This record gives sequence, C-alpha cells and structure tokens, in this order.
Amino acid sequence: MPSSFRFDPNASPVASTDRAERMIDPGFGRVFTDHMAVIRFSDADGWHDPHVTARAPLQIDPASSVLHYAQEIFEGLKAYRLEDGGTALFRPDANARRFQDSARRLAMPELPENLFIESIERLVDADRDWIPGGEGALYLRPFMFASEVFLGVKPAAEYLYMVIASSVGAYWKGGMRPITVWVSREHTRAAAGGTGAAKCGGNYAASLIAQKAAIAEGCDQVVFLDAIDRRWVEELGGMNLFFVLDDGTLVTPPLTGTILPGITRDSLITLARADGLTVREEPYAIDQWRADAQSGRLVEAFACGTAAVVTPVGNVKDAEGDFAIGGGGTGQITQRLHQALNAIQRGTAPDPHNWLHRLG
Repeated sequence: MPSSFRFDPNASPVASTDRAERMIDPGFGRVFTDHMAVIRFSDADGWHDPHVTARAPLQIDPASSVLHYAQEIFEGLKAYRLEDGGTALFRPDANARRFQDSARRLAMPELPENLFIESIERLVDADRDWIPGGEGALYLRPFMFASEVFLGVKPAAEYLYMVIASSVGAYWKGGMRPITVWVSREHTRAAAGGTGAAKCGGNYAASLIAQKAAIAEGCDQVVFLDAIDRRWVEELGGMNLFFVLDDGTLVTPPLTGTILPGITRDSLITLARADGLTVREEPYAIDQWRADAQSGRLVEAFACGTAAVVTPVGNVKDAEGDFAIGGGGTGQITQRLHQALNAIQRGTAPDPHNWLHRLG
C-alpha cells in the first residue's frame, strides 16, 4: 500500500470457509468485510492519519456533535469483479465530487478527491476476496460525521471520515422485478433551499415515515411529490425516476436542488442519448403520470440508483386512484438500458466514457 495510508491488518479475519459461506447469498447490506478505512479531520491539523484497519465498533462520546445536530453525509458505490479477472470501481470520481457537494451544504470540510478515491482503493485492496462473483458486487459506503465533543449549535471542528464495505447480491429479493410504489400525499422529501440535493442521513430519516406508510399499503417504495404544489413527481425514497413514452422518449424530473443528482441517473441519460433516444429533463405531474398510463402513452417507468441499479415500476397506488404502467412488467427500454449499464460495470462491453476505474 502507498505510504500515505497506514495498513493495520485485522489480526482475526473471517476464515475463508466462513467468508465463502456468507457470500453464497449475501442479500444487501448485512455481510461486512474485515477492514475499514479511516481519515481524521480537525480545524487545527486538517486531514490527517489516513489508515486501513480492522473493522470494529466505534466508541464515541455521548456529546459528539453528530448525535445532536446531525452533521453527517455518505456515499454509495460498488467494486465489481470483471470478466478478465480484474476488479474495478464505477465512476468513483463522480462520487467524490458529490461527497464534496454534500459536505459543502452541511458546513463540513471537503475531502480532496484523491483522498476519497485512495481510501476506497486501499480498502478494496485489503478486502478483495470479499467481492462476490456472478451478479454480486462489493458495496462501498464512505461516510463522514461530526465527532467534536460539545453542545452548541455551530459547525463542528472535528470530523471522522470512514469507508466500510459489504458483499452484496440483488437489492430486491428475487432479483430485478417490477415494484409497486405508493404516492405520498402527506409527506414531502425536500423543499427548495433545503438539503434535497445532498446525500445526508437526515433526508433518509425524514422519508422513513412515508416509506412505512408505503409498506402498510403493500408497496415496495414511496414516491414523493414537490413540497409546494404537491403535484410534481420528484423521486422515490432512495432512487431517481424515469418515464418512457410510446415514441421512445424518456422523461425524468430535473435537478432543481430538491432531488439527489444520481450517478446512475446521469449514466443512464448518457447511455440513452448515445443509443439515439431522446431524454428530456422536465417536470412531470402525478396527474399526467396517471393519464399517460391509462391512455397508453406511458409504456414504461423505472427507478434507478447505485444499490438497485435499474428497477422497473409496474404499479402505482395512490389515495386518488391506482394505476398500472404498460402490462405491469419490465419494458424493453428499461431492460436494454439495464443491460447496457451492467455490461460496462462488469467489463463485458466497451467503456467509451471511461467510467471504469480499474484496480488491477
């Protein structure tokens, strides 16, 4: 490992036989690797003490700032085992820049892009054996929180940045399948001027009550409308949305500061346009969604994100009337875009946009 990162190997790593058993059907976010990456920050010393060490519980003071004022951000990306035997990250530079954007919004220090990427490289290097084969991947979770011990409303002066890793399979049980979503009429995810475009834990915490209502209605996910008019479709609890019209045009809500600028979203827009499809980033109303689905003008809808990649939306449940999209299954364009993205991520197709960050 480069000298910039100290490596303290785990003295008691998981035995290879136990690791192999855990990776047979890992699910999502429950099987963790042996190590974690850590970098500290203080106003006095800046970024310092970068190291990879054994994954272990944290001991923090009960007056740590994050526990009271929620200065916390995170990212999500994956390392893939390639067909040629190598490994690669997918667009880590984009995650690094979004991490900086989130930090800026929450008055936190911005981690330099090279340190962000190197922390992930060093962790993957240490835990390469945890990358599943087949359709699995190593999910990486960089995060940062305010660790200064004080009670008082101000930006903290000390922070802890960490990366942990998890062997994962399909996000949805049973693999890629059409989901049913619930339209939240009572709760919104974000408003103009808020933290909607930042990837901070508070956004997800605020969405959970609506997600709980969705589950109670027999749905997989919640879809949020805008905070002002309660009319314009924004995003799911953790994924961006696309709508496919009968002429092949794709429509997706614009990035106006209230929804997360998804890296998978951006990648799919690029792939769709390269494939000759028209993509419009424009507002799309819930009433229009229903009318287009009922008339047949809307033939497909899908959600996307790092965890689930591409997920078809088959049915929408709403207090003002339920409706199905197309035949309620997976549409051709949804499937085509998913296959194109997956092929690049796993190194089985050309990478014209240089998205893969190879690790060897």
